[in-house]
Order: sequence, then C-alpha cells, then structure tokens
Amino acid sequence: MPHFEDRTNQPDCTREKEKAFTAQAEKLGHLKPHQEDEQTGPTHAVEAKFVTPLDPVVVTANGRRLPAVPIDEAAKLNRLKDGVDGLETPRSPPRGAIREGRDGTAYGARLSSPRTRHVSDASQNESPHASLSDSVPASRTNPLFPPLPMYGPPTLLRTLQCLFLRIVSSVLSLGFLLAIVVGAIADGIPRIATYVRRRAMLQNPDARRPFYQEEKQRAQERKAAKRAWKQRQRGTRTPSNEKGAGVQGAEEEFVPTEGGADPLVVDISYYARRVGLDAEVFDVETEDGFIIELVHVFNPRDYRKRPRSSRKSDGASAFENSPRDSGYDHPQTLPDGQKKYPILMMHGLLQSAGAYCCTDDDSLAFYLAKSGFDVWLGNNRCGLQPRHTQLPYADPRMWAWNIRQMGVMDLAALIGRVLAETGFPKVALIAHSQGTTQTFVALAKEQRPEIGEKISVFCALAPAAYAGPLIGKIYFKVMQLIGPGVFRLVFGIHAFIPLMMKAHRFLPSSFYGWMGYHVFSFLFSWSDQRWDRGLRNRMFQWAPTYVSAESMRWWLGRECFAKQKCILATREEGKLEDREDEEDDEVIRRFYVDRDPRHVTPRMKLQRNITSFHCQTLTHQHHDRTRGKYAWYDERFPPLALWVAGADNLVDGRRLLRRFDRGREPHVRVVHKKIIEGYEHLDVIWAMDAIEKVGKEVREVIWRTADPAVARTCRTPVGCQKALEEEPDVKDEVPMMHSGGRLRMASISEGRPKVDSGADVGATCIREEGEEVPQEGGARTSIDRSAEMQGEHDHIAEEAREFGPKGRRMSEAVFDDVQEKGNPLG
Repeated sequence: MPHFEDRTNQPDCTREKEKAFTAQAEKLGHLKPHQEDEQTGPTHAVEAKFVTPLDPVVVTANGRRLPAVPIDEAAKLNRLKDGVDGLETPRSPPRGAIREGRDGTAYGARLSSPRTRHVSDASQNESPHASLSDSVPASRTNPLFPPLPMYGPPTLLRTLQCLFLRIVSSVLSLGFLLAIVVGAIADGIPRIATYVRRRAMLQNPDARRPFYQEEKQRAQERKAAKRAWKQRQRGTRTPSNEKGAGVQGAEEEFVPTEGGADPLVVDISYYARRVGLDAEVFDVETEDGFIIELVHVFNPRDYRKRPRSSRKSDGASAFENSPRDSGYDHPQTLPDGQKKYPILMMHGLLQSAGAYCCTDDDSLAFYLAKSGFDVWLGNNRCGLQPRHTQLPYADPRMWAWNIRQMGVMDLAALIGRVLAETGFPKVALIAHSQGTTQTFVALAKEQRPEIGEKISVFCALAPAAYAGPLIGKIYFKVMQLIGPGVFRLVFGIHAFIPLMMKAHRFLPSSFYGWMGYHVFSFLFSWSDQRWDRGLRNRMFQWAPTYVSAESMRWWLGRECFAKQKCILATREEGKLEDREDEEDDEVIRRFYVDRDPRHVTPRMKLQRNITSFHCQTLTHQHHDRTRGKYAWYDERFPPLALWVAGADNLVDGRRLLRRFDRGREPHVRVVHKKIIEGYEHLDVIWAMDAIEKVGKEVREVIWRTADPAVARTCRTPVGCQKALEEEPDVKDEVPMMHSGGRLRMASISEGRPKVDSGADVGATCIREEGEEVPQEGGARTSIDRSAEMQGEHDHIAEEAREFGPKGRRMSEAVFDDVQEKGNPLG
C-alpha cells in the first residue's frame, strides 16, 4: 500500500519540486521573465558554480554569470535542481579549509551566522520580491568579511529605491567630498604663504627638495626633447637627444614614436610609445562575469600587436585556458634564451595600471620591459570603465563586492590569462598597496591558496596587511562611527563617490591632476618631496577610479579593516601577538644585551629584530613551535619579497615583517626584505630614485627566483648577466630617454639584494661581517635596510618648526597595539 501511494503522489511531488526550483531560479536570475527579450535570451539561474567554497556564482540560462550569492541560497538552488533532475543524492556545497584564529575565531566556508532577525524578517528576506532594505544581510557574521547584500532581479520597487539612494548619496557624498577639498585647501594655505614669502625674499623654496638638481636637469631634458620632436615633425632635422644618444646600440633598440608636449591623456600605450615601447589591451572575464582590462607592454621591434578580435575575453574559467599563439614570431619554436619571463603587476587602491607607467623611464613597468621581461599590467574590476557581461551600471549587483572578490576572482582571472597568452607555468607578481592586500587575502588557507602555485615570486611594495597610525585621523574615525545602513545612505550602493570620476570628463587635465594630488595628500598625509614634480599631474590622471561603496566600507567602515586593523586577523589576535612579541624582545635583550652589551653593533640589532624564521639562529630558538597552528598560509604560498616604506603612515609594513620574522608563518619563504627609511606610501613606485632602491632589486629577485629550467629558455635580463655574488657593471643598465647617455641619478649607496634562489644546499645566513651561521635546509633570506642621506629631510624638520602647532600632526592611534615598538636592543 505505501508503494502505491508513492506512485500516485509522484506527479504532485514533481510539480512541487519544479515550482520550488522555478521560484529559486527566478530569485537568483538576472531579469524577470517579462523583462527578457530576444537580445537577452533566458536569464533565469540554472546552477550555482562554487569558484571557491566561499564564492558560489550564478550561471544563467544564456550561459553567462552573475556575481556570487550567499552559500545557503546557492546550495538551495543546486539542491532543487538535483531534485528536479531526479538525482537520489543532491549535491552539497564543497567543504573548504577552516583556519583557526589565535583568539578562537574560525575562518572558512559554511560558518553559521548568529540569528539577528526575527523569523518574520527572515521569511521576508527569502522572498524574491523583498525590498531593498530587507536584502541587506546581518553585518556581524564574520569579523573580517561580513556578508554582502543580496539583490534580486530588478522590480519597480527596487528601481525606485535604487534611484532614491543614488540621489541622496550623490548629495551627501558630494558634501563629504567638498569638505575634504576645503580641508585640503585650508591645509595648504600655510605652505602657500611660506612659498610666497620666500619668493618675495628672493629665495628658492624648491631648493630644499632632496632631488632638486636632478629635477631641474630632467625638466631641461624634457624641454629639449620637446623642441627636437617638433623639429623632427617639421622634417628639418633628426633630434639629437633621442633616447640613449651616445650609448652604443641603444638608439637602435627603443625608438620613441610619440613626443612633444604632454597632453595628459589616460592612455598607457601613448606613454609607452614616448619611451620606445608600445602597449595593447586585453579583455579578461572574471568567473563572476566582470570584464577587466589586462595591458601588455612590449617592444614593437620584437613583437607584433595582436588584432583586436584576439584580445577579447575568452571565457570565465581561470587557469583552464590553453596556451594560444602570441604576438612573438613563432613563440613555440624560439630557441632557448629568446623568450621573455612574464611579470604581472597589480595597482593600489583607487588607482589603475597607469600608476606603473606615468614617470617616463623611471616607470617600473617600462623599466622592467626594457630590462627584458614580458610585462603585463592588471586592472581590478570596474576601474576606469565599469563593465559586466550582463549587469548594467545602475544594477546594485554590479557593486556588491569587496577586497575578497578582487583577490579570488580578479587576480585569478588575470594570472590565468597571462599564463595562457605566454605559455609559461608561472608568472612573477608585483603588487603595490591594495594589490598586495588582495593577494594576501586570496592566498589565505580558507580563500584560494591554489593561486600561489601559479606565482613564481610575490614582490610586495608597501604591503598593506596592517593599518598604520593614519587610520586614527578624525575623518576616518567619523566613517568608523556610522553603521552599514547609514554608510549606504551616505555613499550609496553603487560606485563610491562617482562624481570624482565624472569630473575628469569636463575638468582640464592639469587642474584635475593638481587637485587630485592635494586632496590625496591631505587625506593620506604623503608629499611629493621625492617625486619629479614636472610629472605629478600625469601621475593623478589614473586616479581615482571606480570602486564599489561596499569595497570602501570594508576598508573604512566600522566592522572590517578599520576596526580590526588587519586584513586576516581580529584586533584581539593582534593584542595577543603583541604580548608574544614583548616576550620575544625580552628574551633577545637578556641573551644579547645583558650578556655582553659591548658587542651589540647596529648590524646585530637589525638582524636580531628583522631576520628570517627559516634562518635558525639563536634569535629564534625560543620560539613556540605551535605558532604555525594559527598561520594564515600553507605550503602553496609563493616565495615572498617585501619593500617596506619606512615613513609610511597609511599601512604598517614593519608589523607584517615582524609576523614573518617571529615564526607565525612557517610556510612563507621570505627571499628578500627591505625597509627604505624616509620613503612614503607611493615613493616605492614614484620616487625619482625608486629604480635604484626598488626597481633593480625587483628585477634581480624575479630572475634569481625563477625556475632554472624555465629561466634557461628566457633572455637574461639587463643587469643580471653576472653571478649574484658579483657586482653588476654600471654601464650594463637600461639607458634613460633623452639623457644623452647620462647614467641614472646617484642614490643612497646600497648593496644588491641577496636572493635565495634555492640552488645552494647548506647555505649560510650572514649574521655580521665576517661571521656566518649555518642555515637549516639551505634557505636564505636577504636582509637590507636603506638609510637616509645626511640632511635629506631637513626641509621637513624646518616646516615643523616654522608652522608649530598649526602644522598638520598625526592623530593619536586608536589603540596602542598597532604602533611599532622601539628596538628592544636600544
């Protein structure tokens, strides 16, 4: 009898399953059925594809994708689909890694969220017709990455709510922006008055800039090149100040095809042509449907530009695209030693790939390309031109993302496309600021650590993992006080203050660049002291860019980075680590200082404070071996090199170094690290001596850490021909454009990076001059610290004395555990 009843009820059961699946598919789809047409095709959801255990993206009936949805919603869609298909065992969401925090917090997939709503609220949220306010999830489920709001297909109510929010947030965010501009103007008035007074006294205020003479010389060279270009265009004569004039063979390799006055355009290829290179743009589709740009910088003499059709997006599957024909002549048949090793470069917050291409020959991207690398520049989602395969700009689903999606989706898609285009198994990654953040997040155990297997070395410039004291500024504190609802009311649920980007269309480029510098300088307390001021307006043509309001809420809101002061650990964990560090410092002091203080040299102080965990010196023998239990990363993390700006108040790079030094990441192999005293956050890419202090070392690190078998198939980069132990020939260097053969400016004397290539077994770690300590496992870590030249920053002290209390001072930090402790060894 039960068997008979099951058979008679089967049609009703099937209809119920189909009805439930249809409702869920409509809820997670792109459009309502009545909104679809021949152009869109069917847009209801058919499946949830788990890119990672934390990131289920929606696949629609037309084969396209929508951004990630909550795990429970995705699991429900797949479960209902499997029921309709007649599967006996419906699929379950994949189980990802669970990482345990030192304070007991668990990070990973399928975390249970505390109930913060009543049942009636929850049931209302399940409806596909839920209002916009009901679509916003609870914000306290994960201390580091709260769930993003979920928006369904557009309805009349949702459209009206979005329009209302856009209007209100436009007015309120405009007021916020005007307040920042007024603050920047007020902050600059004392400096303007001082400048005018010194000019009236027949003094040159710029003479105290650290690289003033070099700035003057470069400005003269640019003027001469401009005149020469005009004369060349008239056909009167060939310019004598072409790149590398007087350098043998240099003029034949890189010949500029653009010149004259700088029009201040947002075009990487134009500035590449000004230095004898060129660039092409590839479209890359992320696994959640965003179209992002990947810029390829190349030498037109050995590479032919690809047709536009072959540079379009080729699907949304990262790491699954097979190698394709490249623009190099017969790439698969090139003899060993002729290929170029690939590099991917990622930009910082509110910037784009142009940040690496705006300082002529001092641009890191151009320098590495001329050195012999295959340079690719990645842009994050939206950037200068928001695009998605299905969603329009006004759809709030296009802006429901934060730093996690930029790491696990954007970075993976860009790396996959570079590997597919070049045919290499791995790529070297260079990242600055936010680019390091999205990488550090993506490589965490519970995120997408398999990305690390595609990276040969990770070069982190001004790494942003811990907050600096700048987070305590009054305007950042105000943003931390407002809740998620008020934040969305002020800054909207779309782009963050889009008026900044729209202003670029109608404001003069020079004024836009000038205003951009002063606003960002006021917000982030950096200066242009080390930059070439003649190029400053060009630097800010690529900033700001479109970012989501949710992304900025992650950085500045009350729940995430601004509160926790870290990207992958809670504030409580940071305090526990500080107590451990204090114990470490005490052990070091007792063993080294109290025992024999006469032999404590500055070099010993540096190496006892900043040394690799992989170097088993006495400094680390007291470490608790259980610290690795709470590590962020596993063995898939790539070799790491760090360049920390010593005067960076925006992020705390020293604290990150301390994490690696004190044994908290046993699987991370630090091959080089350097603190550049006096450098601010952007100096690592824009300072006039950045090539000397950063660029040459990055080049060396990338080449020395490449797989030897792969390196044999590539061209040896300029400056890397000699063995690591030998000093490079100063003449064996990339020449500067329009310099008449003049070498790069003399900078602070520094040694070459001692890179652990992993080739030598039984290597040693240098403790102090003339003394070596055997290193377990042959791992070596380079330790370097750049000092300031005497008097290099006297101008800063003078300004502080002159302005006195009226000068801008750093606000007190929110709590002490973020502050860098003094050297325990004195």
